[in-house]
Amino acid sequence: MSKYQYKVNGVDYTVEIGEIEGTIAQVTVNGKPFEVELPEPVKTPVRVKRVEAPAPSAAPAPSSDRAKKPKAAAGSGTKVLAPLPGTITELKVSVGDKVRKGDTVIVLEAMKMQNNIEAECDGTITSVLVSRGDTVMEGAALVTIG
Repeated sequence: MSKYQYKVNGVDYTVEIGEIEGTIAQVTVNGKPFEVELPEPVKTPVRVKRVEAPAPSAAPAPSSDRAKKPKAAAGSGTKVLAPLPGTITELKVSVGDKVRKGDTVIVLEAMKMQNNIEAECDGTITSVLVSRGDTVMEGAALVTIG
């Protein structure tokens, strides 16, 4: 059961959202139960499955005298997690893109609002774990920055 605090025209409301079946939601407002009809059925979010990248094969030694900076392995690094459940509406990055802390990497729609999900550190995108239209749960890994 989800519980929310709202203030409407100076009046405080405690709203608890209970069971939702199809277009009918069981809601309690300030202790009074209500049955609310929704305009469309609520889609149940599903956890996005992470797909492991295949292990990289051994690469030949660099031919130049300068040592090249090693690239991060696919999927290694800091994971950017979904702060709340929602639907992915836009991917702002792809694998190999360089990002700075605070750059928007994903746009996530939750409760009819567009939420910019930002990079938590500087680096290079090593994996994108979701696609446009995916429904994710809170805490689901969205991208990895190496």
